[in-house]
Amino acid sequence: MIYDITPSVTTSLAVWPGDSPLSREVLCDLKRDDSVTLSTIRSTVHLGAHADAPSHYGVHAPAIDKRALEYYLGPCQVMRVNAARNCRIAPDDLVGPIQAPRVLLATGTFPDPTVFNEDFAALAPQLVDALHDRGVILVGIDTPSVDLSSSKDLPAHQRFLKHDMAILEGLVLDGMPVGLYELIALPLKLVGFDASPVRAILRTLDDRRGMPI
Repeated sequence: MIYDITPSVTTSLAVWPGDSPLSREVLCDLKRDDSVTLSTIRSTVHLGAHADAPSHYGVHAPAIDKRALEYYLGPCQVMRVNAARNCRIAPDDLVGPIQAPRVLLATGTFPDPTVFNEDFAALAPQLVDALHDRGVILVGIDTPSVDLSSSKDLPAHQRFLKHDMAILEGLVLDGMPVGLYELIALPLKLVGFDASPVRAILRTLDDRRGMPI
């Protein structure tokens, strides 16, 4: 079974205040008797479900085209946390043991991808450290950022940089059953870019073939 955890990419999709929203220019259109329909898009690369590149928060750090695809493909654990709005999630807020090298945290604090609410929850830097210590290589979240909207020094991002961990933001995890899955969320090979949109899906594990953690 496949779960799509990507918000629909439309012109109504909210982006970070001041960032470039999605727009579409139709250059050719079959409805106008053109031979094809042909479109151009303009938007931030931090659009909807997306993978941050280390170059987004680290000087001279790798761009998204330099990231190993193994970060974004493989066994994954969905966890639901009781997160307070505008607060950071601490290690003690996690429920149960870590069972996979990729962890997606459902906070429920950014419920509508078309409305940007600034009081979403984020990650404490100590949580990033703790997840790294447990072998986690990627963390995803259902908010626009792993740091609070008011943060300028981005302490959680900096811990991801230190540990060379990957970040997925903007996921849709509302109603997603907790448990173990296969994550597929490959970024585009955008040379030199600081992020890439992804089509993030979770696939249920087939017990007959298993998947190494």
